[in-house]
Formats: sequence, structure tokens, C-alpha cells
Amino acid sequence: MPKTEVYSWRVSPETKTALEIEARREATTLAVLLDRMTQDWLRTRRPSLGADEEQQRLHAAAARTFGSIAGGEPRRAERARTLVRQRLVKRYGRRRLD
Repeated sequence: MPKTEVYSWRVSPETKTALEIEARREATTLAVLLDRMTQDWLRTRRPSLGADEEQQRLHAAAARTFGSIAGGEPRRAERARTLVRQRLVKRYGRRRLD
């Protein structure tokens, strides 16, 4: 798979030096070393989940919150302007002149 994405982060000089030394010791580039380390880390963190399974898990977690805001009036958004104006008149006792 071609690598097209770039990601950068700041590390201490000691960490950078240690990574460069390790890359030289393995006769590889720092980019290859970091890519391999990242892939290994991801495999240990998510050993049993594939990409589709991970998306399903995330969707299931989010689905628990779907519909949690219940107003009792499903078409209220269509009447929002009228409702807001009614509340303002009730609160301040005057109507806006158009």
C-alpha cells in the first residue's frame, strides 16, 4: 500500500536520537522503523478487531445516545420561529414590529 499521508509530532532530542540509532542498527530508515512500530502497537491494542468490526463497535456505542433528547413534539423544529416569538412576547410583553 502506498504511503501518502504525513504525520508529525514533537519528541525530545533524546527520543529522536534513540530512534535514529535503532533505525541505523536495523539498517532501515526512521520512517520504516516508525511505521513498523506503529503497526505493531496497533495490533497489540486491537488484536481482535478489524476495521469493519471497529466501526460497528463505535456505531453501537454511539447508538446508545440516539434519540436521547425527547421533546414530545416531533415536528417542533418546523414551528421554531413561531414558538420563539411566542416565548419572547410572553417574557417581555411586546411584539416585534416587522
